[in-house]
Amino acid sequence: MDFELSDEQRLLRDTIRAFVNAEIRPVAREFEASGQYPEQIVAVMAKMGLFGLLVPEEYGGMAADMVSLAVVFEEISRGWMGVAGIIGSHSLSCWMIARFGTHEQKRAHLPALASGERRTGIALTEPGAGSDLQGIATTARKDGDRYLVNGAKTWITNARHANPLPVLVKTDPSASPPHKGMSVLLVDPATPGFEVVRDLPKLGYRGPETCEITLDDVAVPAGNLLGGTQGRGLQQVLAALEKGRVNIAARAVGVAQEAYDQALRYSGQREAFGRKISDFQAVQLKLADMAMKLQAARLLTYWAASRADAGRRADLESGLAKVYASEVAQECAFTAMQVHGGYGYSREFTVERLYRDAPLMVIGEGTNDILRTVIAESLIDGRGMIG
Repeated sequence: MDFELSDEQRLLRDTIRAFVNAEIRPVAREFEASGQYPEQIVAVMAKMGLFGLLVPEEYGGMAADMVSLAVVFEEISRGWMGVAGIIGSHSLSCWMIARFGTHEQKRAHLPALASGERRTGIALTEPGAGSDLQGIATTARKDGDRYLVNGAKTWITNARHANPLPVLVKTDPSASPPHKGMSVLLVDPATPGFEVVRDLPKLGYRGPETCEITLDDVAVPAGNLLGGTQGRGLQQVLAALEKGRVNIAARAVGVAQEAYDQALRYSGQREAFGRKISDFQAVQLKLADMAMKLQAARLLTYWAASRADAGRRADLESGLAKVYASEVAQECAFTAMQVHGGYGYSREFTVERLYRDAPLMVIGEGTNDILRTVIAESLIDGRGMIG
């Protein structure tokens, strides 16, 4: 049992940390406040090969292990969680194409996605269906050698930049159970009928666009059916989300780490009643609690990632990591605000942004309440075991 990163993983961590300190931290506050899309940061990430994290080497990617993926997302999120979202949805989609795509689909898309020449995302959520993916209403009707797609998707990261955009649809709306009639289509956003309707206003997670899209008789070639077989869509998506929860957990660890770092630094500088506030037991207790929970969240996340790297089913472990780490991030962000006092409420201090970013991890990639039921069901039916 080894709780240390390998030499390669430490080198990757140090490289990403240096990139974050040089390219992200200096502009994060300004870009986040204005909602500006971080094109210059994206360009550097492309040069570093970060868009190819989960793309096989034969298509120009890094083929990174899941622990390395967690390290990357943790470090980027320490600087600005929003930037992590740009490669988060992209990496999830790349993994799904690499894992389930036909040879032609992999060859057509993965090299350009790995280089960052093109980007991608994933369109699952709808105005009337979030956690209950079997309740989606978007349909794809077969019409000769193409599908005609109609529906709407929302909360789509990279919507304007995705090419292709994997879209979860119902190719057989009458199927029972519904998942047997669900498929994923690789949609070209330049196709007539595909429209990005608007950017959603958000509390946090600013910078990357998060959009509503509509699809009105969007013609998608039948060859763009992911994997070439109908009715596999939900299984493909759920397998990808298992990996995605490691990404979300790692982002949460990054936010929690930054909140802890900010609180520790400030408590050693701020004075009250003639003493540094770090001398007061009330502050010390807060710092100790943050440190314990932060490290527990990190180890849980790396454990889930290592299970996936070992080729084992990791839905229980990734669910545990996502739920716990996201709630630790939210708690640490609030505690850091308390340590900062009134200044923690000011946009001039980083902790205000962390407090707004943290809730996304509790809600995204499956709400924590839903995931708790998934965890419990896994324990009850014996698929997962603790201890």
